[in-house]
Amino acid sequence: MATRADDLIDRRRLRRKLTFWRVLALGIAAIAIGAASYWLVGGDYKQITTSHIAKVKIEGTITEDDELLERLEEIRKSSAVKGVILAINSPGGTTAGGESIYDAVRLIAEEKPVVAQVGTLAASAGYMIASASDHIVARKSSIVGSIGVLIQFPDLTGLMDKVGIKLEEVKSSPLKAEPSPFSPTTDEERAMVRKIITDSYDWFVGIVDERRPLSRQEVLTLADGSIFTGRQALNNKLVDALGGEDEAKTWLKEKGVDTDLEVIEWKDKDEAGFFFANAMTKQLARWFGLSDYSADLIKELGGDRLFLDGLVSLWHP
Repeated sequence: MATRADDLIDRRRLRRKLTFWRVLALGIAAIAIGAASYWLVGGDYKQITTSHIAKVKIEGTITEDDELLERLEEIRKSSAVKGVILAINSPGGTTAGGESIYDAVRLIAEEKPVVAQVGTLAASAGYMIASASDHIVARKSSIVGSIGVLIQFPDLTGLMDKVGIKLEEVKSSPLKAEPSPFSPTTDEERAMVRKIITDSYDWFVGIVDERRPLSRQEVLTLADGSIFTGRQALNNKLVDALGGEDEAKTWLKEKGVDTDLEVIEWKDKDEAGFFFANAMTKQLARWFGLSDYSADLIKELGGDRLFLDGLVSLWHP
């Protein structure tokens, strides 16, 4: 009996040891997978030497994004990148932000074929960026267009009167720091803002005129702020084809790109680098009922749209 009891104890000890080593092995494997994932999509992109098609997602509200611009420049310089897919799902954002990304995409397109694949939405500055590509593919139900710019500013004078607040100021000239939310807008102030809007609108129209198979008059007809479905946009020559990534790859094939190449998404390095932190963020997103993305939760809630300053190319800010 004593021998049987000793055997049982030994077996339990052996099981505990085996369990420990199994857990340790799984942990090492997880770390290895995380390191490999970081190296492939979140580390130094210069180390990716295998020929591939680079995919870049441009999502949410567009602002001047140094990290994205750096990523696009690395794509341009990488000899491993044979073609580029811009996956766009954006209502637009700041005009300067759209301009900076547009210029970066055009630099890539001078050296490699670039195709834009529109998801749910490519409006205003989002469409500006799409037009920087040499071919635009959209879903039949995608929303495309909203060509134009705007400046918005609140008028708080009624609220100030109710709470008894009065603003005193001394300035060098009447138009300094105007328009202001703390005083009614004058005709001179509106004329000043109108000049800015008109100049930027002409520039935006010029981009579409240059990049799309449309005359300037045809662009002006479409550039009244209207939005279009993908099917309507195709009829209006704002996009070139209907479909998704497969159709984008078909166009790349026509440009000599081997479509058997792997499509590798070039992600935000900081975002991809924090492998386990992103996993936790995804879990938090699920708990809060948000979409399963590793993006910042505040951005998911649309908080990044609340603080856009300056000239804006945005559909429904």
